[in-house]
Amino acid sequence: MTNTWRLREAVKTLNAGGVIGYPTEAVFGVGCDPWDEQALLRLLELKQRPWHKGLILIASDFNQLQDFIKPVDAKVLAELNKTWPGPVTWLLPVREEVPMLLTGLHDTIAVRVTAHPQTRALCEAFGGAIVSTSANLNGLRPAMNVHQVRWQLPELDYVLAGSLGGAKKPSQIRDAQTGEILR
Repeated sequence: MTNTWRLREAVKTLNAGGVIGYPTEAVFGVGCDPWDEQALLRLLELKQRPWHKGLILIASDFNQLQDFIKPVDAKVLAELNKTWPGPVTWLLPVREEVPMLLTGLHDTIAVRVTAHPQTRALCEAFGGAIVSTSANLNGLRPAMNVHQVRWQLPELDYVLAGSLGGAKKPSQIRDAQTGEILR
């Protein structure tokens, strides 16, 4: 499990508007406070990622996603519960007040409840969902360890060391309205 000091440093960095790296189920992720516009812009700049693509949010439980998504019906909730916690990202209808930097040009937001123990602890300690995009420069392979994160993204404010969760590929992405698998 996570070293308490390291976890506190990661949360302190997020609260200060920083951008961090951290392990997820399959690859290292890069994240920030999803409500901090300057942090979002910096994350996109560091990754050289176009804003219009949108970003994924990761949470320790479904409640941490409520401020970002519109209410879901029982059928959709049942589908979410079959895959969460776990490495499945769902596209759900987004609330109007959610920053466009999170959704890009989409009318949905990509969200996931992670099964990775260290990342769940990070979201719990932060008190909410965080941005979760792969730790890599746009077009390069995602980082699989701290060394690769630091090599591709040396300007990150903090990297939370830890082990990956053992998944063989990044999270599957599904559209909650259609059930279509997009990745």
